[in-house]
Amino acid sequence: MTHAFAPEPDHVTELRRQLSRWVAEKMPREKRREWDKAHTWDRALFRELAEMGLIGLTIPEDYGGQGEDIYAAAAVIEELCQGGPSMAGPFIHAAFYGGLNISENGSPEQKVALLPKLARGEMFLCYGLSEPNVGGDLPSVETRVRREGGELVITGAKRWCTGADWSDYIYCLCRSDGEADSRHGNLTFVLVPTDAPGVSMQPIEHVNLRYTASMDVFLDEVRLPESAIVGGPDNWNKGWQMLAGRALDVEKIEITAVAYGIARAALEEAWTYAQERVQFGKPIGKHQAIAHKLVTARTKLAACRHMLYHAAWLASQHQPCSAETAMAKLFVADTGVEIALACQQVIGAYGLSDAYDIERNVRDLLGMPIVGGSSDMQKNNLARMWRL
Repeated sequence: MTHAFAPEPDHVTELRRQLSRWVAEKMPREKRREWDKAHTWDRALFRELAEMGLIGLTIPEDYGGQGEDIYAAAAVIEELCQGGPSMAGPFIHAAFYGGLNISENGSPEQKVALLPKLARGEMFLCYGLSEPNVGGDLPSVETRVRREGGELVITGAKRWCTGADWSDYIYCLCRSDGEADSRHGNLTFVLVPTDAPGVSMQPIEHVNLRYTASMDVFLDEVRLPESAIVGGPDNWNKGWQMLAGRALDVEKIEITAVAYGIARAALEEAWTYAQERVQFGKPIGKHQAIAHKLVTARTKLAACRHMLYHAAWLASQHQPCSAETAMAKLFVADTGVEIALACQQVIGAYGLSDAYDIERNVRDLLGMPIVGGSSDMQKNNLARMWRL
């Protein structure tokens, strides 16, 4: 296990400063409330974000990006989450689901066709991993892809395809035919255009991360060229290597950055409230019961930050980090819930209303031990990595 770490680079600190000002100006509380209630995000605002070049932090310079910088990309997510998930969500769809996956796994032709558009914020990908009968056990996917007359034919159903209604492609995990016959050997990733004939979808109502609806997607004999295989036809039956490789490590960093960013926003709101709200003749932060809650929450948040950015730093250094990313996802997701609930108690009855962000932040954080690889799955994976 690698323990090396380093202070935050100056360019990331400057990036935070700029984004903090942008979020405060462009994402006021009343707008956050509107977006959350409508399950939507602001396209014009996202274009401004894309014009800053931030999506390119996961994309090589040869394709219009800034060059990969996972640490900086995690910091972007954290800062955007100070205004809720409405900009962090689409950023992830472009920079991580799109930019990182295609940079890591795409064919030369896919990189040329997709990466410049992703870097400009003109294209989005969503994940097609889970299914009605498949959650954490992804090698058991039932959606089938077969080769037929030089084409791919896909049939099946995907669940929790968040953003499928406005994404351009589904990064779709399928069970493939062929020579391989193992559980992990018959898996192939396919880029499925969301407007392809045979693709239909319907929304799923959900209470957290409401920058968009999640979707059920139905694939009915969807026909695509073999060039739609992620990485090209040579990557037939090589989906597991893509899923279990570096991209999954960075996926855990991305969702952990969301959890950390929202937990930080929750604490900052409660901290300010405790200094302004007066009861029994003094600000409530001067009462020991409240002070202890906030001090404990800030201490836990500091531990979360170390876990997240240590993992992000290792990934940026291209060092092995499967265990560190799993630990970060597990710890920050679970601890984020503790922080959010403590902060909601500090704000009291107002914390149950939409007058403050804490109500939304609690909803968002309650889902974090579930989404992006559940806490129990992280424990299973860590036990296996450590040969327990």
